[in-house]
Formats: sequence, structure tokens, C-alpha cells
Amino acid sequence: MRLALAAFAFLALFSCTAQARIDLSRLKLPPGFEVSVFAEDVDGARSMALGDKGTLFVGTMREGKVYAIANDGKKATKVETIATGLDMPNGVAVKDGALYVAEVDKIWRYDAIESHLGNPPKPALVYGKYPSDRHHGWKFIRFGPDGWLYVPVGAPCNICEPPAPYASITRLKPDGSAMEIYARGIRNSVGFDWDPRTQELWFTDNGRDMMGDDMPSDELDHAPKPGMNFGYPYCHQGDAPDPEFGKKHACGEFTPPAAKLGAHVASLGMRFYTGSMFPPEYRGRIFIAEHGSWNRSKKSGYRVVTAKVENAKVTDVQPFLEGFLDAAANSAWGRPVDVLVMPDGALLVSDDEANAIYRVSRK
Repeated sequence: MRLALAAFAFLALFSCTAQARIDLSRLKLPPGFEVSVFAEDVDGARSMALGDKGTLFVGTMREGKVYAIANDGKKATKVETIATGLDMPNGVAVKDGALYVAEVDKIWRYDAIESHLGNPPKPALVYGKYPSDRHHGWKFIRFGPDGWLYVPVGAPCNICEPPAPYASITRLKPDGSAMEIYARGIRNSVGFDWDPRTQELWFTDNGRDMMGDDMPSDELDHAPKPGMNFGYPYCHQGDAPDPEFGKKHACGEFTPPAAKLGAHVASLGMRFYTGSMFPPEYRGRIFIAEHGSWNRSKKSGYRVVTAKVENAKVTDVQPFLEGFLDAAANSAWGRPVDVLVMPDGALLVSDDEANAIYRVSRK
């Protein structure tokens, strides 16, 4: 009897501890907004993509899983694992009813996926020739307005001079053909989107490590045309020559960032806000998930910020969703990874630390 009671007490304590980990009261938003838990127990939730029938697909980095989340628009109703054993399947994208999943070196396609969630089809290999390096090897993928699939290839190091296609954003046709490099000099982009007003590409890029707490800044970059070079490994944040490689090329040879986002904040997923739920001043702003620093003496990031874009220029960057970081304790309980605008205009935010997805809406 005592053993049974002790076991029950332990399980109750464990359950309370697990539930207390997600404490929405710690989160801060601008006046008029509220946040709720859209889905929990989504281990390692990272990149998100929405299916034509409303299914939310979620990739992971540590777990090797891909999830399909049925929902009513406001909350998950069922979380299913539709793929396992993959090599850091961070990237997910949907086109013509098919789910595309990016491993480190391969892109797979699951046809008619929303009609077969209970028994997913065997995937078709779209492209299998990306580098297999795991350092910055996880990928964020999206289909552009041109119909091509955009796929970044991170540098296989902190700082080095890697050959192509490393340190770039590539693109290929949906059938895997015609792979080409769209932009170069990009250390590690894990998020991009196209301005709905101009159809031009914007992306985040993570700055190098081991240059101190405050150098260099992560970047928000703008690539309106193919062939641009953003400086890695020779120049960081547009104006900081690299200590090792900076003498080889001047910063003036490269495209500077549209905005500096802060050192080591780990800027990842980003989306232009295209919904109508939020006030008009948010329409066209970029929402950016900051995963947070791992090698800074005083932690930074761990939040969602917005960037205002006017005439292809960033005129303002402001915090939007905060509270994952306890600055006094220098510790964080959540790490935002990706953002996604839902059909009703609410904003989803994935968190691979608390294994959850949040929904931000108007009150």
C-alpha cells in the first residue's frame, strides 16, 4: 500500500513538474495579445509547414521524427509521428499535396500525405547529393513564389573556406532537377521567406562563434536576385573583417545585412505576417524566432522579434514574445525555433526546449 502511494505521489509530482515547465504566465506580449498552448509533447518541435487540409507538419533535429498535427485551428486534436529514424529532418515543406522532408543530405517527398496520415506512403527520393556533414547540416526548406524548392547548405565548421555548395542557399525544381546556388557567403541560414509585396527573398543567418560576447551580430539579409554574396567567411555583419580570413577580401565586396539582430541570438525561422487578425501595423512585418545563445557569458535571444520593412529597408526591430529567458538566473526554459502564420491570422511558435507549439492571437 505504502509503495503504491509512494509511486502515485512520484507520478503526480513528475506530472506536475512536466506541466509546470510550460508556464504561460512568464511570457510577455504587447498589449492586446495573448498566448496559448497549441500543442505539447511534440519532442524537439522545430520547422513547421501547413498542409492544404490544415494538417500542421513539424520537423525535428534531435529526434529523427516528423510529426503531423491534426487541429481545429486553435489547438491540436491529435499528434501523430509519420516518419522516424531520419537524419535531423529539420525541414518540412508542402506543395501540391505532397510533403517534402529534408534530411542532412537528402530531400524526400511523401505524396498525398494528408490522405494517408495513418499509413504514410513510402517516400520518393527527390535529391540525394547534398553534403553529409552534420555540422550546420540540418536544413530549413521552403518553396519560393517561382515554384522552386530553396535549400540552404550551412558551412561545415565555425569558420573556414568551404567549397561550393557549402555556405549557400541553393534551389532546385520540385522533381529534384536543375539544382543551383542562389546566394553565397551565408554561414548558416535556418529560416527564410519572400516579401508578399515584392516576391523577394529575405533570410536569417547565424554569425560565427569565438569572437567574444558581442561579435559578430546575426543577420537579417535581403536577396532580391540570384548571384549575391553576403561575405562569409571573410566579412561578418557587413563591417567586421574575420580575424583569420578577412585580409583576403574587403567587406565592401559583399552585400551587407538589411539588419543586425544581435550577437549569438541564433535567429532561425522567420515569416512575413500576411494575416488580418493582428493590428494593421503588423501586416508586412517579419516575425523572427531567436533560438538563443549557447556560448555567451550572459545569455541572449530566446524570444520572437519583429522587423518592419519599408521600401526594402528595415526601419525598426522590436521584441514581440519574451519571457523564455530568466535573465537574473541566466537560464532559459524555452527556445523558439520557427514561426508560422495560420489561416485565421494567429501566429504559431515552435519550441524545441519545452517540446511545444504556442499560438499567439488577439484577445
